[in-house]
Amino acid sequence: MDHEADSQRTDLMTITRFVLNEQSKYPESRGDFTILLNHIVLGCKFVCSSVNKAGLAKLIGLAGETNIQGEEQKKLDVLSNEVFVNALISSGRTCLLVSEEIEEAIFVSPSHRGKYIVVFDPLDGSSNIDCGVSIGTIFGIYMVKDESKVTIEDALQPGSNMLAAGYCMYGSSCTLVLGTENGVNGFTLDPSLGEFILTHPNIKIPRKGKIYSVNEGNARNWDEPTTKYVEKCKFPQDGLPPKSLRYIGSMVADIHRTLLYGGIFMYPADMKNPQGKLRLLYEVFPMSYLMEQAGGQAFTGKQRALDLVPNKLHERSPIFLGSHDEIEQMKELYAASKADGA
Repeated sequence: MDHEADSQRTDLMTITRFVLNEQSKYPESRGDFTILLNHIVLGCKFVCSSVNKAGLAKLIGLAGETNIQGEEQKKLDVLSNEVFVNALISSGRTCLLVSEEIEEAIFVSPSHRGKYIVVFDPLDGSSNIDCGVSIGTIFGIYMVKDESKVTIEDALQPGSNMLAAGYCMYGSSCTLVLGTENGVNGFTLDPSLGEFILTHPNIKIPRKGKIYSVNEGNARNWDEPTTKYVEKCKFPQDGLPPKSLRYIGSMVADIHRTLLYGGIFMYPADMKNPQGKLRLLYEVFPMSYLMEQAGGQAFTGKQRALDLVPNKLHERSPIFLGSHDEIEQMKELYAASKADGA
């Protein structure tokens, strides 16, 4: 049995081997993306380790500072941001970084400069740290037009220009989900090997779903289409059973469940947040990219999310993410609402 187990372990597909295999399909590739991704993976491992021992290391308390969003930063937020900034710069493959925790973009010095732009939320869902709920890192990768002339506009590209995106979820297991033009794949960290192993190959979101995910505490501020959709989820008129509500309040965890099981995740605009609440560059765009690559859709209430062109680094947007048929229903409700109001 031991020999059998050992022989199985030699067949494990690590994330590095997976990316190298993908890279081999492009003869012109120089391995820059692989190097960049290795540094992102290293950052995820470091943060995962820190999250696991946060209480023991006294990393949970507030750091006494406030980030650009006006939210009190936790010590773990600060640490995670430093880890990813250092990892990305030291890769020698980035030229511009945008972090949720920093007001201004970071321009990498020419001596360490590469061709990639990385936008990221180093620790999404950090308000859940204290109660042990899954939290995560979200990232998106773009290519710069001209390495010698990097400007802030290079970060303000539509999501449709994204080369790759992903998230790493720190929960009961540490799971990294990576999306490229070749699809979406999930990797789980094996602590005994210190490696991310391919555990969810070629993720495809079910075309329909039985779960809806939204903060119903905001219901009195919703617009008509969102209200009608949730009403249909609870009291379906077609004889089908009602959908189940699942809302964790940690975007990475909610999106991970939605990708695997299908359904819809909603953070609509409302009277309290007319522009929506989630940040476009490093939350909405990466998750929309992953959802589309997995066969789902991403909709803002007005248009395809990835077609939006940001005007500023920390811009917000409403978002509906999920199974193809669920988003189609939402589109129909918005179209009908617009027609009624015309």
